[in-house]
This record gives sequence, structure tokens and C-alpha cells, in this order.
Amino acid sequence: MPLEFASGGVVAEHNAVRNAVGIFDVSHLGTAIVRGPKALVELNQILTNDLSRLRDGEAQYNLLLTDEAGVIDDLIVYRVSEDEAILVPNAANSAEVLQALKQSLPPSVSVIDLHEQMAILAIQGPRSPEVLAQLGLPHQMPYMSFVSADDGVTVARTGYTGEIGYEVMIAVEDAPNFWTRALAACKSLGGLPAGLGARDTLRTEMGYALHGHEISRQIDPITAGLSWAIAWDKPRFYGREALLARRDGRDSGSTDYKLVGLRAKDRAVLRRGMNVMAQSADPEGHESIGEITSGTFSPTLGAGIALALVTQQVQEGSEVFVDVRGRKVACQVVHTPLVQRNPRALVAE
Repeated sequence: MPLEFASGGVVAEHNAVRNAVGIFDVSHLGTAIVRGPKALVELNQILTNDLSRLRDGEAQYNLLLTDEAGVIDDLIVYRVSEDEAILVPNAANSAEVLQALKQSLPPSVSVIDLHEQMAILAIQGPRSPEVLAQLGLPHQMPYMSFVSADDGVTVARTGYTGEIGYEVMIAVEDAPNFWTRALAACKSLGGLPAGLGARDTLRTEMGYALHGHEISRQIDPITAGLSWAIAWDKPRFYGREALLARRDGRDSGSTDYKLVGLRAKDRAVLRRGMNVMAQSADPEGHESIGEITSGTFSPTLGAGIALALVTQQVQEGSEVFVDVRGRKVACQVVHTPLVQRNPRALVAE
């Protein structure tokens, strides 16, 4: 996946997705099938969310945790039937996720790695339904659902941009022709191909977690603000006891911190690893209260933005400072998402 295409750079690609439509090649993501008797029941004892809530054709965000409640990976589970699911983990963690599932699931349930057989193309933006319509693909499904077309193409109403959008799973040999057709449809509607740079600015504006940044083996879901992806009433999932101990205060772990959004008040680009500080009583002194996990320039807001892990005492609306190469830049603590969008919006006919 390129950082950007020769189409005007990251800002142009970002704005195309926000205002019209963009197409990403995200085939680096993992793709696997879990299949066998009661496969969803078995998966539900491993992953954090409640797969029993899903009906055929619905998708769900999930986490795979370590025994200590760190995050091995976040992934989407697509329920095909009670006995079959499609899994899409992150690229860097795919092999580890699939190996963990193979070791944990009973022999009757198989894990089939399709990464080299399947491509995934993401078509995202307010005009994405028009692109799907031009391609003759289903596009009327609700958010977090999917449809498998007669030609073997799977169209999912999912994405990582905050916009109405789709992720299309297609056989590798059919992907180049599909990309050409889809890109032509996007361009006819004012869209562009988009790369990794725009993918990152779009997801940061939405406050979406990225593994290795906002979640990791050292950062648990509570700290990352992902408690909504935990089915606390389930009797079993990996890392459950450690996570309950942190939630209930029996093991503080990393929950002394929380994830917040930051917006720079002055002109500056915030970057991962920069120190977040609160002003002390001494006008010349500042107290470290956290660290930026993801930072970028927001084309939508025209300002530097970031996601940061800060101490629990930091309040929304308060002012903090970020050390930008020795310069103390004032930032406001803001609610996420930093840009208000509605990927769940109904798709017009």
C-alpha cells in the first residue's frame, strides 16, 4: 500500500474521501475462514465481544487479549453462519492471531488462511454507494453487515475512515480488473485512489485505535477506551480475569491512564512519542502527564491533532502542552471523534 498516489498528495486524498469517495488497496490485512461445528460458539470463548448477538450476514469488532489483558490484535469477525466466520485481523499480527486460534479451537474447527488468495479493496466516502451501484454490487446493507454476491465477491459495510463505505473481498486474480473499474467509477464522481497517509489522517480524526499505538500488549482495552468491545457478562474470553481485576481496581495495571484527543491551539504538527505536559505553579516548569500515541495534521480541521494517553485526572476541555522539538505547544483536550461523521447513516436509494 503506497503512502500516497501521484494525485495531489495526502491532503487531496483525505479530502476526496471526506467529500466524495476514495479507493484503498488494503490487501495487506489478514483474511481467514474459521469453519466447523459451532465455530461461532467456540470463537466466542476466545474473543472479547459477544458473537452470540450476531445474525448471519453481520459483522462485529473484536479483540484478542493476552492472559494479562494486553491486546494481541483487534479484528473484525463476519458471521457467515453458526459454523463459519470470516476474520480480518491486522497485517502485522495476522500470523500470530491465526496461530493462537489454531491452538485454542477444538480439532473439529479449522482455521484457513486465505491471505494470499484474497484481496481487500476499501471504497470509502459519501459517494461510495454510487460507486458500488456503477459496479453492479450490493450496497443497501446496514452498517457492520455484509453480502456475498453470486460471483464470489463479498461486500461489507465496514471501514476505517468514519465515512459511509465498503470493504470488498475478492479473489486475488480478479482484483486488478476490479481495481481498474472501481477507480474509474470513483474518478467519475470526483474521487481518487488513496494511500496509507490518508488512511492514517482519516482514522486519527475519528479517534480509531491502531495496534501498536493506542492498543498493544502493554495497553489494555479499558485504557484505550474500548470497554464497549468487551462483553463483561460472558463467563469466558481470553484475558477476562486480568481485565476484570483492572476494571474493579484490584490491579491498576495501565489504567492510571486514559486515551484522549488533542487539538493544537497553535500551528504545529503533533507526532507519536511527544511528551504531554500540564503547566505547573512555576511558569517556567511543566509536569509530564502522558504521551502522544498518534499525531498528524488534520486536513478537515486545519490543525494539528493527536490521540494521547494521559493521566486520569486530565479533564476534557482543559489545556495541556506538547513538547514539539523543544517548543511548548498549547493544546485543548477534546472528545473523540475529533471530526463528527456518521458511518452508520442509511444509504439512499
